[in-house]
Amino acid sequence: MKIKSFPNGIYGAITYLVYDEISKEGAIVDCTCAIDEIKEIVEKEKINLKYALITHGHFDHVYCISDVKNNFSQTQILIHKEDMILLDEIKTQCAMAGIEEIKIPCIDALITDESHNLTLGENKIEIIHTKGHSKGGVCYLINDILFSGDTLFQGSIGRCDLWGGSMTEIEESIKNKLFKLDDNITVYPGHGDKTTIGYEKKYNPYFGSNY
Repeated sequence: MKIKSFPNGIYGAITYLVYDEISKEGAIVDCTCAIDEIKEIVEKEKINLKYALITHGHFDHVYCISDVKNNFSQTQILIHKEDMILLDEIKTQCAMAGIEEIKIPCIDALITDESHNLTLGENKIEIIHTKGHSKGGVCYLINDILFSGDTLFQGSIGRCDLWGGSMTEIEESIKNKLFKLDDNITVYPGHGDKTTIGYEKKYNPYFGSNY
């Protein structure tokens, strides 16, 4: 799998472009910025952009969601059903952040805990529902790559004081779901530098074994 990161989104939110080099099927993870750059790569590499995979419904992770739909009309936008409430309240989110209201296009499919069968070529996309930062927060696992959104960061975790946040739930999600994954899995978070499951299990100051 090929991964390109675009870390210059609003509030430092990161958009990822991931694609299978054999089938040329790809996906965007979150829609924060850099649509022109992504479009250039998609056209140059002849990528079939199948999905826009939203990790959660906070405004900084859907900031350019309309641009994605306008430029890639065939791309399916997916978000967990429990975070539709955040998109429904996007005007309030934007007002609180002091930014112009984001336009939200039609969501093509709602993720549930039974959702499956997403693929890029022969690569399965596993959806892991990780409540805590928001009720509908999810991580996307493709082989040994985890896109963790705002659930798990390098040396930190997502804040739990926003709508739908819960320290109890994020602790359960990280300990009982993410930390059950293989130590060698590389974690690509919604903000900041990449890390690994093994590193966070040892050194994360919230849950690491060395703390």
